[in-house]
Amino acid sequence: MYVPRFNALEDPAAIDAMIAAAGAGDLVTADRDGLPYATRLPLVWLREEQRVVAHMAIANPHWRTIVDGSAALVVVSGPQAYVSPSWYAAKAEHGRVVPTWNYSRVELRGTVHVHRDAAWVRDAVTRLTALHEQTRDEPWAVSDAPEAYVEGQLRGIVGIEVVVDFVEGKAKLSQNRSDADRAGVIAGMRAEGDPESAAVADAMAAHSSSTSSQESASTR
Repeated sequence: MYVPRFNALEDPAAIDAMIAAAGAGDLVTADRDGLPYATRLPLVWLREEQRVVAHMAIANPHWRTIVDGSAALVVVSGPQAYVSPSWYAAKAEHGRVVPTWNYSRVELRGTVHVHRDAAWVRDAVTRLTALHEQTRDEPWAVSDAPEAYVEGQLRGIVGIEVVVDFVEGKAKLSQNRSDADRAGVIAGMRAEGDPESAAVADAMAAHSSSTSSQESASTR
């Protein structure tokens, strides 16, 4: 992933928060002939263990193409939106502006393994369920369903594990623009009225606030 210095997302907590908010990512692998395959999977990122845990439908041919221990890429995408040059203050000043695209993204690279063991697959599903149910007033658990039913469902999936050796994050949030240009983009996105643009505007505003706080602290 191409990451200009000012777009680098290096804070582990911010990266983990983005993965948790997304809840899913695209697993990309290649078969023995180099043909690429990609599948969107709900996932759990275990930073302390440096691994991604997920599962895939057994009917999905992707998993059968995976060479155990081969290279894999997991791509997790955050909010994204078009940036109109009409939002820049610089448009009125000199007109030298063009459209762009703002987005956030995390890539996790490592080696991939397929698991057919029932205990491993059950643990993966239990982890994923607990992650998404933990904030509910009455969280659902895998054990709430009849055991025979659960066993039948587990036979319909395979476990996917990526042992991660490199994590890279990028947040392209107009950091290379002036304060006035960024303010214009934030206002423009919020006026669009769609959730995705609003989420990017919120991320830009949060980043600008964090940067201002850091700069203020450094001058004390």
